[in-house]
Amino acid sequence: MLTVLADDVQLRAASLVARYDQPGPRYTSYPPVPRWSKAFGDADFLEALDATGPTDPFALYVHLPFCAARCFYCGCNAVVTARDEIVHRYLDRLDAQVQRIVERLGPGRRVTQLHWGGGTPNFLGIRAMDRTWRMLARHFDIAPDAELSVECDPRLTSSEQLHHLRRLGFSRVSFGVQDLDPDVQREIGRVQPAEMVREVIDWSRDAGFEGVNVDLVYGLPGQTVETLERTMDRVLEELHPDRVACFGYAHVPWAHPHQRQIDESHLPDGDARFGLFSRVVRRFTGAGYQWIGFDHFALPDDALAVAQREGRLHRNFMGYTTMPGDHLLGFGMSSISDVANRYAQADGSLTGWSKAMDAGQLGIVKGLSLTADEVRRRRAIMRLLCDLRIAKDDLPGDPTLAWRRLVPLAHDGLVELTGAEATVTPLGRYFLRNVCMAIDTALETGTARYSRTI
Repeated sequence: MLTVLADDVQLRAASLVARYDQPGPRYTSYPPVPRWSKAFGDADFLEALDATGPTDPFALYVHLPFCAARCFYCGCNAVVTARDEIVHRYLDRLDAQVQRIVERLGPGRRVTQLHWGGGTPNFLGIRAMDRTWRMLARHFDIAPDAELSVECDPRLTSSEQLHHLRRLGFSRVSFGVQDLDPDVQREIGRVQPAEMVREVIDWSRDAGFEGVNVDLVYGLPGQTVETLERTMDRVLEELHPDRVACFGYAHVPWAHPHQRQIDESHLPDGDARFGLFSRVVRRFTGAGYQWIGFDHFALPDDALAVAQREGRLHRNFMGYTTMPGDHLLGFGMSSISDVANRYAQADGSLTGWSKAMDAGQLGIVKGLSLTADEVRRRRAIMRLLCDLRIAKDDLPGDPTLAWRRLVPLAHDGLVELTGAEATVTPLGRYFLRNVCMAIDTALETGTARYSRTI
């Protein structure tokens, strides 16, 4: 499934940007988070835990929110601190949260995937990392072949730290690179010289990590085709990552006020953003990477690429994943769980989450119990995002209505409609979120503020 897109495809896509560049969900969940209910609380989440099967495998996500400084572009739920006692009090409460959930689930549940996200997980020192690992290993049965992954900030990474993470069992590491141009780095408040990033990635390979991932962002202030080309030159020639996630910058200062530090006049418009992303697609597919979904790229022998070819790809709150677990359990402030067709999100405020933990609660502030129709709709959208095709009979809601909504996209060349199946075309890859929005007949675009699709 290696695809190097022809010039005429990219030119045609560029002509459609104005029509399709509109706010829409990223579909890391379905229904999207803005449709979740604040009436969903701890009791509803406990019911979800009760509905799991005794042998169901789990994926675990641990939110470690701490950062040394706030990057201007950041969309994560992060806490800036320099005080070790704040970190250790957080881990005290995290341990209590894990224990409460395990008391309901029962000990020793099998874990097939574990991810530490942030914030900056490697903000934690060796002692805090050990403590976090032990609290999970004490309560769960982490499978010998489980995929264990961790996010790291190159500015805080040491060789000793990477070797320690590898000894704990982590096999995949993701580095937040974003962009290697010094001027762009200054505009986003994240200065990290390319030489530093290269050294850190060399350390990770010396430590024995099986997968080394790099995160890039397009649509940043001051970013141009020329600066992004230079970044990609260095990524391909010097870093050689196994996977690349290239996210579109979402400028949502109403949700993240610190983004107001970014000069909006320096942000590329929709046409320019598309030009940036089309270069990303061309460079990475041309270098032999497989295009996964709409924002990931992986070498052909990487597990993510293999999963896509075999129809086992999954998408969740962490992006594209092989996710062999039946349920996702989130721990920590703002974490999200996806258990037994229920979503549950913990309080995103450190103060609010801490008070809930100290009161013996789980801190759930919103969530959703999916209806049978929403389960079917979720399955359809996720398969389309992962497989780039869907059978007409598997379309959600009224299949005939959903099919009719795809017809205008077929006229624009985004999908190919046969009698029984809709397939996303090479042109449609650029507008995959829009294709999903077309079959999402329950989408209410006027009631929530989403990021733009381009």
